[in-house]
Amino acid sequence: MNKPAGAPLQSAIDIRFGQVGLAQVRIRTTDPGAILDELTGRVATAPRFFERTAVCLDLSALDREPEIAELRGVVDAVRRAGMLTVGLAHGSASVEALSKQLDLPILTYWSAQSKAPPVLKAADPPPEPGNPALMQHQPVRSGQRVYARQRDLVVNATVGAGAEVMADGCVHIYGSLRGRAMAGARGDVTARVYCQEFNAELVSIAGVFRVFETLPAELAGKPVQAWLDGEDLHFTRIGG
Repeated sequence: MNKPAGAPLQSAIDIRFGQVGLAQVRIRTTDPGAILDELTGRVATAPRFFERTAVCLDLSALDREPEIAELRGVVDAVRRAGMLTVGLAHGSASVEALSKQLDLPILTYWSAQSKAPPVLKAADPPPEPGNPALMQHQPVRSGQRVYARQRDLVVNATVGAGAEVMADGCVHIYGSLRGRAMAGARGDVTARVYCQEFNAELVSIAGVFRVFETLPAELAGKPVQAWLDGEDLHFTRIGG
């Protein structure tokens, strides 16, 4: 369609950077059958959550550098499980070379760990003491996301099914949690999730998560806190 003479030209695109939910898959084998079997089992626990989920492959747990053909098989196994590989976690120069052959970006959100005992640290500085929490006074409805960067998040309302609340620090919900709560979003392993009424779809701390089907049924509807101990996510009733 021709524009009237003198009409201002409108840009064809906008480019913006935002917080994007992204799952990490750390592989310990390049056997596509083993990967597909295990991923299929994980996806079966929460099919709606994992359907077409974007994932980042972390190769740091492999005992050797994979060949490109092996990695193509891994990417295919991930796709057949219903998820989509969108990048590789930052690692060695060989990982960068593999990313170019696969035409996938290197994602620096996660740092690949060495074979030495892991040192857990935040990718960004943890919330500073005294940094005021982000206050959310309205209900967080399905499809909405609230993110508190480098601080805690306090929700004085409900978090509906299909909604997501995230914080680099702790997440406090003084209402019903029916959606997803993610604390320590940038790797703070000391962060916790607190809620007044526990009916979560998913809870995650520093990337370690559990979905609805694996959450403790006896805690449903109760005031609950969640914390991380190593690679294990724990839940207990508050005040009980």
